[in-house]
Amino acid sequence: MKSFNKFVSNYIGRLSFSILNSNLKNLNLSVKEILKTIKKNGKIFVCGNGGSAAIANHYVVDFLKYFRQHTKYKPKIFSLSNNIETITAVSNDINYDEVFKFQAESYCEKKDLIIIVSSSGNSSNIKKLVKFAKKNKITTIGFSGFKGGFLKKNSDISIHIDANNYGISEDAHHILMHIQLQYLISFLKKLNKNILD
Repeated sequence: MKSFNKFVSNYIGRLSFSILNSNLKNLNLSVKEILKTIKKNGKIFVCGNGGSAAIANHYVVDFLKYFRQHTKYKPKIFSLSNNIETITAVSNDINYDEVFKFQAESYCEKKDLIIIVSSSGNSSNIKKLVKFAKKNKITTIGFSGFKGGFLKKNSDISIHIDANNYGISEDAHHILMHIQLQYLISFLKKLNKNILD
């Protein structure tokens, strides 16, 4: 039991350290970019592979429902990782590298925002999406782990977790998503209260 408790304590310590050293300035910029996109009625697209896909899909749950319940806004948020029929069709008939870019070519416009979650930051389909976004002047927020890879270097707003561990990286990305959400709700509630006062 002692060794288990020590492991848990160590894991939580590494997770906390990773979050606090993840470039909170850029996290703040990401919050402003999300709110700006929502206010101008732009669309927010999220994506990731594997565990990062689950985090991306969780964005849709929390911003579409919870954010809307607690603010006056109705965010338009969609996951490029969520349509298994489209993903398998593109993977099978074209290439898995194209699954995100192919969808973005049909859906994304200049006023939109793409949030990309990738532990390695080097997945081929992530690289292609980032290149597409840059070419079309669509803002990207990139959550990366490990060394950050291509995503860290090329996303407009990079939030990097310097952890060589998938669990720490993914846990941190998930927590930072909740921080974005709950900070925005708190900020908007205070803003409305000040206006009423």
